[in-house]
Amino acid sequence: MRLNRFLAQSGICSRREADDFITAGLVSVNGQIVTELGTKVLPTDEVKFNDSRVQGEKKVYLVLNKPKGYVTSLDDPHAGKTVMELVKGACTERIYPVGRLDKNSLGLLLFTNDGDLTKQLTHPSYRKKKIYQVTLDKPLTRADMDRIAEGITLEDGEIFADEISYVKENKQEVGIEIHSGRNRIVRRIFEFLGYTVTKLDRVYYAGLTKKNLKRGAWRFLSREEVERLKSGQYE
Repeated sequence: MRLNRFLAQSGICSRREADDFITAGLVSVNGQIVTELGTKVLPTDEVKFNDSRVQGEKKVYLVLNKPKGYVTSLDDPHAGKTVMELVKGACTERIYPVGRLDKNSLGLLLFTNDGDLTKQLTHPSYRKKKIYQVTLDKPLTRADMDRIAEGITLEDGEIFADEISYVKENKQEVGIEIHSGRNRIVRRIFEFLGYTVTKLDRVYYAGLTKKNLKRGAWRFLSREEVERLKSGQYE
C-alpha cells in the first residue's frame, strides 16, 4: 500500500495532505524519514507522523444476506445495482466482498478490508464449506442425486458434492454442500444433468450463517466469528 494512502486511511489527513507531510519530512517508516512520494509500506512496517505511531485502518468484517438482482462488484458501470449499495454507510473504511455470488443468486456474502483474510478464504488450498439451498425447474431424480454425490466431470474437471439431500418432498428443492470455489459451480452441476436452477441461496460459508438476517440486511461479525475465520477453525 502507498504511504499516502496508509496515512489517509488511518484518519490523519487526506492523500493530498499526506503527500505534503511526506515531502516535508514529517513521516518516518521503521525509524527512517521518508520524503519520496510513492513509497510503499507493509502492514508490519512502523509508520510515525510527528514522532507518533500511526495505527493502520481498523479491520472491519460484516456479512450481508444478498437479495437477487445485485451484482457482486465494487463498481460496475454496466450493472444496474451492486452489492456495495446495500452496505453503504456501514462503516467509513473501504470494504469489499470476499468471493462472489452471481446477480441472480441469494444469500450469505462476506465483506472486509482485511487483505490477508481475503487471500486465505479465496485461495483454492483452503477448503471452505459452503451450503446452498437450490430450487430446480423439475424434481431431482435419485439417480442424478447419486451422480452428483459420486462425482461428475465438467469442462474444467471433476466435481462432487460433499453432501446432498432433498429439502422438500416435491424433490425440486435440495441442499448441497461443496468446498469448491469454481465459477458458477452449483448452477453448472445441475445444468450438466439437464436441470435449470430457478433459485440459488447460499446459507452457510466458512462457519458463518445468515440466521435471523433479513434479505438485504447486514451485520458485523462477532469477535468470536472473526477469530475462527483468522485461525482457520471452520469447515
